[in-house]
Amino acid sequence: QVQLVESGGGLVQAGGSLRLSCAASGRTFSRYAMGWFRRAPGKEREFVGRISKSGGVRDYADLVKGRFTISRDNARGTVSLQMNSLKPEDTAVYYCAADAGFAGEYDYWGQGTQVTVSS
Repeated sequence: QVQLVESGGGLVQAGGSLRLSCAASGRTFSRYAMGWFRRAPGKEREFVGRISKSGGVRDYADLVKGRFTISRDNARGTVSLQMNSLKPEDTAVYYCAADAGFAGEYDYWGQGTQVTVSS
């Protein structure tokens, strides 16, 4: 079992920055690729980005490419999402998720953290 806890959400003005963190329990963090997702009000959950188990490969949704950066610290069991040049349309609940790579889907999810970008 892996428990994920996100933090760092809040209210920011358009053009500003926020850094989200996701802390994982257990000692197997490095066995999981990690993803960030978001769900805006009235919309489906959407993919934001993903980082491989070692941190060597990152992938981003086109909507955030060039503005958001994912990083991880396997020793600390954390994954971060640095969000720059935020736009009102980035307003959403942001979730981190862990993928062991066997089920074809993410295995564990955090509870989410709210990000609100004002115009």
